Amino acid sequence: MHLFNMPYKFVVVILFLCLSFAVRFSFAQTQTFNAVKIDSLTAAQAKAILNQLPTGQFQKRVDQQKAKALPYRLLLPKNYNKNKKYPLVISFHNSTRIGNDNEKQLEPLARIWLRDEIQEKYPCFVLAPQFNARSSSYVPNQGGVLESKPSDDIRLVLNLLKQLEREFGTIDQSRIYLVGYSMGASTAQNLLSLAPEKFAALVSIAAVPDFSNLKAMSRKDILLIHGQKDNENPYQGSVELFNKLKGNQKATFITFTELDHNNIHIPFLLSAQIPQWLFGKHL
Repeated sequence: MHLFNMPYKFVVVILFLCLSFAVRFSFAQTQTFNAVKIDSLTAAQAKAILNQLPTGQFQKRVDQQKAKALPYRLLLPKNYNKNKKYPLVISFHNSTRIGNDNEKQLEPLARIWLRDEIQEKYPCFVLAPQFNARSSSYVPNQGGVLESKPSDDIRLVLNLLKQLEREFGTIDQSRIYLVGYSMGASTAQNLLSLAPEKFAALVSIAAVPDFSNLKAMSRKDILLIHGQKDNENPYQGSVELFNKLKGNQKATFITFTELDHNNIHIPFLLSAQIPQWLFGKHL
């Protein structure tokens, strides 16, 4: 969908978001605040546009590892060329998409890669695994801040990644990216902490943070996004993580002062901000 075909509110949101990014990058890696508002109609329209996209391009697969099965969907780059290298984006689902139907994990954040303009400008592999139980659990630390702890099942993703790298020699191993919303963002942080040598960058939207490997995270390209009005995964968690990453000049934190847990991802669904940010990052 081109900008001039979008509803007026989407144009306003996207322009506001672009302005936020422009201000952010003009003054080096520090926190920015964005006061854009999203009403329920705008949110519903954005999701509807993505939900109408056919998902048949995502191959339906199941990885069987001993007694564990990991359903996943795999999107190949548009006009796939076996003589080229492509980034791989791993998109993690939120807790409402838990299951084994190999369908529900294609939430709006995974579907952005199906948009024609994104596929044309940002060709890549997209991996969307589905967990049949929580991939991250939340526990308060001594300071009362919730921390995320990974389930054993997220290690299945690391094994699957090795298999895909063998199957597709065109995966650029210096450009493997983690993206997630809510529980998916927490899981993305967990995986970065477990295997930092594998991943070039992380986009984390409304996560409960992982503080277990700050040394590794302090060297990574990280985009933290959180709504100040989030009453489910507290905003303070991202504040704490960003503060602990003060020495990381590649860490970016965007605070949406007027958004909550349910609408924090909406500004990114019909824009190219996530692909644009990711594709410049590499190990």
